[in-house]
Amino acid sequence: MAAYLIVDVDDLLQRFSSRGVSVDIQELSVGLRGGAALAAGLFSAESLKAVAVADWSQHGSAGKNYQRIFKAAGYDVFDMPRRDSLADALIVHYFSFDPEPVDELILATSSPDLIPLVRRVKTTRSARIRVWGSENALKGTEFENQVIFQPLDSLLGIQTKNVAVYIDFENIAISLNEQGFVVNLDHLIDRFVTQAKAHGQVVKMAAYAPWGQRGSLPPLVDSAGREVADEAPSRLMMANIDPVFNLPGKNSADMRIARDVITDAGHSDSADVYIMASGDRDFNQVLNALRARNKTVIVWGVRGSTSRQLENNPGVTVEYVEDFTDLQTHQSLSAVSFADNGLETVGFTPSQWSSVIIQFDRLAAAAGQNVLPAARLLEQLQDVGAVISRPRGEDLISQAISLGILRPVNAGGDLTLNDAHPIVEKTRLIRDRVVMRVMNTLSVREWDYVNYGFLLKGLAMDRELDCPGCNYSDQWRSEWIDCLVRERVLVRELLPHRHNPDDLVPVIKLQKDFQPPAASYHVPSADSDQPNVTSWAGVPLDDLNRLNPDTASMVRRIVVSVEQFTSFRNFSWCPLGSLHRRLRAFDSGMAFQRAVEYLKENEAAEVSEYSNPQSDFMTKGISLKLGSEVCQMILAQRDAFVRLLLVLYERNVLISEQSFRALDPHTDWNLDLWFSIMETENVLNPVPGRPGQYSLFRTHHTVNLVADAQRTEE
Repeated sequence: MAAYLIVDVDDLLQRFSSRGVSVDIQELSVGLRGGAALAAGLFSAESLKAVAVADWSQHGSAGKNYQRIFKAAGYDVFDMPRRDSLADALIVHYFSFDPEPVDELILATSSPDLIPLVRRVKTTRSARIRVWGSENALKGTEFENQVIFQPLDSLLGIQTKNVAVYIDFENIAISLNEQGFVVNLDHLIDRFVTQAKAHGQVVKMAAYAPWGQRGSLPPLVDSAGREVADEAPSRLMMANIDPVFNLPGKNSADMRIARDVITDAGHSDSADVYIMASGDRDFNQVLNALRARNKTVIVWGVRGSTSRQLENNPGVTVEYVEDFTDLQTHQSLSAVSFADNGLETVGFTPSQWSSVIIQFDRLAAAAGQNVLPAARLLEQLQDVGAVISRPRGEDLISQAISLGILRPVNAGGDLTLNDAHPIVEKTRLIRDRVVMRVMNTLSVREWDYVNYGFLLKGLAMDRELDCPGCNYSDQWRSEWIDCLVRERVLVRELLPHRHNPDDLVPVIKLQKDFQPPAASYHVPSADSDQPNVTSWAGVPLDDLNRLNPDTASMVRRIVVSVEQFTSFRNFSWCPLGSLHRRLRAFDSGMAFQRAVEYLKENEAAEVSEYSNPQSDFMTKGISLKLGSEVCQMILAQRDAFVRLLLVLYERNVLISEQSFRALDPHTDWNLDLWFSIMETENVLNPVPGRPGQYSLFRTHHTVNLVADAQRTEE
């Protein structure tokens, strides 16, 4: 019977050390080999092939002693400095040339580095494979339900202490901020978990704070430099830390934590080690009560913010957060570029910086200047609920200055926004695009509000928002709309649905006192260097081509599509929603809304509520004024284009841009646009397997109209 025990010495020693467990190497080696022989059902441990693998040199002088101990216990000592080649090296040295299949394979490790052996070692049909470790390295692998996992501690009889951690997160965050540290949530969570495991097996971790209470905590950032206070509970839960809500204020947190600690300590299976992350002296009595129950008590505090009573308590061990973390100061973070930190690659979501920027711009617009007193900005942040108190507001403004979002203008406390800062630029872009979308919709459709879902769909098509970290999901768009509602830029209400008054639907309006961005909401396309215009009235279509080609193209699409719909169905109007869905693929940002507005202002179309024969309710629709100059010009172009298509058809020539140019070389056609329009309206159909070639739908309604008109003229 072939039985193997592979001991990952480096991993075992590192795991025991991280949990504060002291292990006798002699007992470990003998216990593992004896336990493996017993598990394999061998009469003697001599029948077991035991291998101790490690990078022995990393243990210094102790490495040689470890090798002697394992050799004396009957192991082969295998040296492997590179962990990425660990499984390959063991396969080559122990399993490649052994013709006998393995009956029993035991891997003593908590690392996934040895798991490839499970797949690659040749075993018998009845073979058993086991993994012994402090953590199950098989989780998430294909072998999770096939290979036996057994906790190493119970096999060796190692008793570890249970640890319970109670984090007064509000106290720790404020204390770190007061000492000049940026509260990096990701880093803090990682170090809290690591430090807790150094004292034993963690059975409970809870973090107490007014989670979700806007402005109650100092700004929390992630490793990319983004402010992530809203994401804090979910990030804590991912690290197995329970986020426990308490109302803002010192007493609320103190009482909740004290109650939970005393309750938990009274259970028969209570933890052996209690860690309190807080520097508040009010916990001194609770800690003394724990000591009276023979519990080990540890306090995590911040230097300069930890009570002297706690520091001088002889029964308490104090560990300072700064000693086991590597947090940045405000000054060091201010020198770091947000672009370098990954602002361009992560989701750009609302944060407390958004409040600073939006409220500063609001005050600046009202005052007509771009310099404001810090005290005035602080009052505004408190007024809109961005912060719950003056100290939190001062923290927020201070960190915004440290990050370069705000710039001091003079010693008197006057501030200005840093227009070139990437957070300022993106926040303004998103705010302005949402506001413009709402304003355009209200103007074009003549509504009192914008349906929430309709606004989400409109923003999803806004090409101006197609930049890194933006506009990647409806969740992202919803978060920014909600942010603008909180900042009192937008208003969200529930109104009865017009088709079912018993059904309430969310709608969006603009705040009455909100001043729109200085630039007109008729924004030209990104590739245009022409100035904004405040009205399209009187602008010839040829000039519109130059000012805003996207809008000009959409105007042609709308006129052709509406004329075809109304003439074919003998209607006087076309449903506006259906028209938009038909042309949505060509709506670059707000081209559709601008095109409808252009037609209205030039008296080429009318948008109104029409009686719908298929519904009991009025339907928003658009009708063309065919006698207008704009409609006549576009339909004349369409008819001329269709006539040329008919010529190619009659000559039995496959229709393509090349054949079209050869037929009419003197006319300056925008062939990409007109071929696209004809394909959208089903006048042209692509020829399968021949890209760029089309066939004419000769019996199409529009083609017949043009052909009949041509015969009449002839």
